[in-house]
Order: sequence, then structure tokens, then C-alpha cells
Amino acid sequence: MTERLFDFAVGRTNPETVPVARLQRAAHEAIANEYVELTDYHGKLGHPGLRAAMARRESEREGVAVDPDHLSLMNGSMQAVTLVAEALTQPGDAVICEEFTYSGTIAAYRALGIDMVGLPVDTHGMRVDLLEAKLDELGEARKPKFIYALTTYQNPTGINMSVDRRRLLIGIARRHDIPVVEDNCYGDVHFDGDKPPSLYALSDWDGIIYMCSLSKILGPGLRLGYLYAKPPLLDTILARRHDAGGNYLAAAVVAELYKDGVWEITEELNEALKVKKNLAVDGLAEAGSDVCVTSDPPGGLFVWVRFPDDVDQNKLLRLTAERNFRYAAGANFHIHGDPVPYLRLAFGHVPDDVIRDGMPVLAQCLREARTSNEPKSFTSLFH
Repeated sequence: MTERLFDFAVGRTNPETVPVARLQRAAHEAIANEYVELTDYHGKLGHPGLRAAMARRESEREGVAVDPDHLSLMNGSMQAVTLVAEALTQPGDAVICEEFTYSGTIAAYRALGIDMVGLPVDTHGMRVDLLEAKLDELGEARKPKFIYALTTYQNPTGINMSVDRRRLLIGIARRHDIPVVEDNCYGDVHFDGDKPPSLYALSDWDGIIYMCSLSKILGPGLRLGYLYAKPPLLDTILARRHDAGGNYLAAAVVAELYKDGVWEITEELNEALKVKKNLAVDGLAEAGSDVCVTSDPPGGLFVWVRFPDDVDQNKLLRLTAERNFRYAAGANFHIHGDPVPYLRLAFGHVPDDVIRDGMPVLAQCLREARTSNEPKSFTSLFH
């Protein structure tokens, strides 16, 4: 008999709610209508129908006009992350980002020899109030080539950057002529409250580079994301692209699926994800309030968990492995790999009953991994 697996390690969407029948119909229509186009190369911007659908997605969410000819389809948003870095940096150059950020971005930047300069994160997102002082500290010789920020449902913390900090970020970056790269791939995985505005909706400055994804609202296996920027910055980035365009068939299918808009399908999927998020947050609050504090994100696919400094993380890894519980260590998301007292739980793909039963397992492992019996000394997620 296979032992039960509690797998909270990797951020994925919910397989239970994939719109299978609608995808099948969309694939049938796309192949019938565009089989000739499948025999061609489609260049650096990609499928015009999907670009139009994504421009509509953006403009309806943000309330500003989005030009589909300034939007380039990507092989997932990670291609955009890498292309931007390749276009704007050389090995040894500095880039400012959150101290905790997406592990894929960290790996890409390390591979490119980028010097990541971190700003702390708190309940209002990146500490943009510290940005000016950091720029002064770096000086003109170490001026960052760009600022990378996960502004909405930040990975790994789930935090939203406040609107005041978004405006401050744009103002400082514009004054210093430093491009801002906004990674918003979780922006439509939304549960509660108002959706915060993207940076490009707050300013017409042409130094903003925006990237988004279909991985989180539909499925990562499609490998579809996009980059949105204004010329000449868009041209500079796309000059680094040499793949003759992305997956036209996948783009055609999704364009057909979303020809009437993304919101009906997206909101259906989000209802199930909100249930999963609440099961994780409420389950840990009930089972582990003595040993951890968690985020309660208004969107995204992750719960960020803080635990006492006296947890032996090697022992925690051993204990959880013995009980078939998988998570992502906080060090994976720290730009310098520091062994911080945090872990990330990805709940999107996990069945509800596994989430419900898994939270007491994690709480007990945290207790057993501690080296003292002292009460936990914190009540908030951040220092």
C-alpha cells in the first residue's frame, strides 16, 4: 500500500478544476481554424489572438489601455525573467529585489552572475522606504540595472505591496532612471478584497517592464506567459530573443478558450483555491499556534510560515520526510540562501482532505524539531 503523501513543495494549480471539456472544444476549433498557421514561424510577439486576449485581460483588470503590439508571448514568465536580465545586465551588475523572492528568479540571476541586493519585506511588501538609502549606499558606480519586484501576492510571502509603496517605488526609480520589472504572475489568483493596481496602471513612465503568466490561472504545462513594455525598452529586450516565437498551438487553443474573456473561468478556479488556502491557514492556526505564525494571503498559491529560531531545520527536514510531508524551505527564497526560520506551503494542487490532515503533521514536526521548550517569542510574520 502506498504511504500517504503530503506534498506542499511546488506551486501548481488545482488539477480537480481544469476546464477539460472547454479546453477540448477550444483545441478542436483552434486546430480546424489555424492549421495553416502551424506551418509557419510567428516571430517575437506571438499569436495575435492570444496577445489581444491578454491585453484585454490586463486592461479590464487595470482600467487602462494596453496595446497588444507591446505585449510579447513567452514560454512561461520565466523566459521573460531571463530575457530581461540578459538584455539589461552583465555579470557582476547589481539588481535590487526583495530579500525573499521567487526561487526561479534567484537561480536565473545567480546563473547570469547578477549581484542581488535585497530589501526587507514586511506586511506592506518590499520596504521601498529603504530604497533611496540603498541606492546612496551603492553609489553611481554600483547603480542597479533594474529593480525586480513581486508586487502582488508575493512569492513566497503572499503579501501585497501597498499602493503608497508602489507609487513611491515608481517615483524613486524614475528619478534615478532605473527600470522596474514587475512580476505579476499571481495577480488573478484572487480571493479577497480589491485587486491592487499594477505599476503600469499607476504611471505612463516607459521604464516599467511587466510580466504575467497563464501558469497560475490555467496550468503551467501550457508554458504560456507574456511580457509587456513600451519601446524602446521592449525592443532592447526582444533583441535577446532568438527562438522564432513560442508555442503557437498552445497559444491558439488558449486564445480560443479565452475569446470571451478570462474572468468566468478564472473566478470558478479561484473559488476552489480559496477553500484550500483557508484549510491551510485555519488548520495551522488550530494545530500549531504554539509553534508558528502564518500569512493569510488574499490571493496566490502560497502560505508563508514562520517558526521559532530554535527549530533545528535539518531535524525538521528529516522528521517531515519520515512522515511523507514535503514543503519548501525558506532558504530557497532568500537571495543569499540564508537558513531563515520560515517555510512555504503550496496548497493549489493538494486535495482538500490532504491539506486538512497535513497541517497537524507539520505542527507536530515543528514541535519535535525544537531544541528548547520555551514559548514562541513572536506573534507576527515578520521581525
